[in-house]
Amino acid sequence: MLRTPIARALPSLPLLAAACIAFGAAAAAQAVAAQAVAAQDLAAAAAQHGAGRTDAAHAGIWKAATPPAGSMRGEFRNNDPVGLAAGEKIPADCSLNWIDPDSHKLYCFASATSLVYFLDSPHEFLARAQKNWRKLGSPG
Repeated sequence: MLRTPIARALPSLPLLAAACIAFGAAAAAQAVAAQAVAAQDLAAAAAQHGAGRTDAAHAGIWKAATPPAGSMRGEFRNNDPVGLAAGEKIPADCSLNWIDPDSHKLYCFASATSLVYFLDSPHEFLARAQKNWRKLGSPG
């Protein structure tokens, strides 16, 4: 009986399959270990930056990017224009802001959601905010 190269290799196929399975298991174990280390690093960084704090002035990893208090002056005394348009004063720290390309005035927002809604129709929000700002007894 004549044996072809494939026929001669057949006895070693189970060894090759076992080697592939072992390699795959080792690679999966390394990936899981790397994910665990990354999760620990992220948790440590979040804890270092006050992620567990409950006071809004110091909570969260992103507060490191907040401008120092009093360093930015927005319209409406740094109150969120979307809040004012709804009739409420909502203080903002100006880390999220928008400069009107027409008037070059700075407006500060309390959240990214507020800024996104505002950008749908900024002039309408500003008109309502200005009207309510006067109603709330705040100077122009």
